[in-house]
Amino acid sequence: MSRRFYALDVFTQTALAGNPLAVVLDSDGLSDHAMQAIAGEFNLFETVFVFPPKDPANRAALRIFTPASELPFAGHPTVGTAVLLALLDHQASASFGLEEKVGLVPCTATRINDDKGEAVFTLPRLPERIADTAPLPMIAEALGISVDEIGFDRHQPMIASAGVGFNLIPLRSKDAVTRASVQATNWSETFNAAGRPNVFVYTRETVEAGHQFHARMFAPHLGIGEDPATGSAVAAFVRAFVDFEAFSHGTHRIIIEQGYAMGRPSQITLDVDLADGELQAARIGGSAVIISEGRLRV
Repeated sequence: MSRRFYALDVFTQTALAGNPLAVVLDSDGLSDHAMQAIAGEFNLFETVFVFPPKDPANRAALRIFTPASELPFAGHPTVGTAVLLALLDHQASASFGLEEKVGLVPCTATRINDDKGEAVFTLPRLPERIADTAPLPMIAEALGISVDEIGFDRHQPMIASAGVGFNLIPLRSKDAVTRASVQATNWSETFNAAGRPNVFVYTRETVEAGHQFHARMFAPHLGIGEDPATGSAVAAFVRAFVDFEAFSHGTHRIIIEQGYAMGRPSQITLDVDLADGELQAARIGGSAVIISEGRLRV
């Protein structure tokens, strides 16, 4: 059987930057094993398989795979697929739901040109703290940095999830973020409290003016040594933003830059709605560019 696929770069308006994504259309009939094998064949950070929605009021149902396993939710696949579907539907702007394992994800996508668009989705699940982090000396050893480089302002390490768990590790400087790396000897022991040792390191020092945070994400157990842009990590980071920043009311927009150390600069827009210090909603957005298309003969 022949199935259409597209490749996009996500969280960027520039081809060959951002986070690459494969989207396979016409996915009916593919087994879990086949989807995992296809994701391994593409060997990108994530591959999306598009199915008809269970509820016809929604646009599509998605399955999301890394080269090693399936995810219940992910940001750059959601943004990239929403842009692609709007472009294929020849819509200047469209709002629709995407069914993911985490739940229904409301999206709005806007066309920029025939190959480029932008999309915003509302978090289907608000982030929660889910576990305590390892002691700071263990974190420092696992990242190859010093203990005194961990934390800034009110920010301290936490583990949070909005569908996928992340160790959120604030570092004092961009230099510390750049030097952080996966130290295999105690990585899983240090970061596995969330069940999956995903690590999102971030700092307030940025490469580009007008951005609020600079970040990197490591998930070696998922077959991702480092990810250029991680929407699910930003979704978890909303918990840190609410708990540690001095905001209590209104909508607050921040831009998180990621992927710069990999030569894949990415920009993730985050809007956080607060009322009397309580998180009401959050939205993640960005651009995506189609870079190739073809057919799978499986």
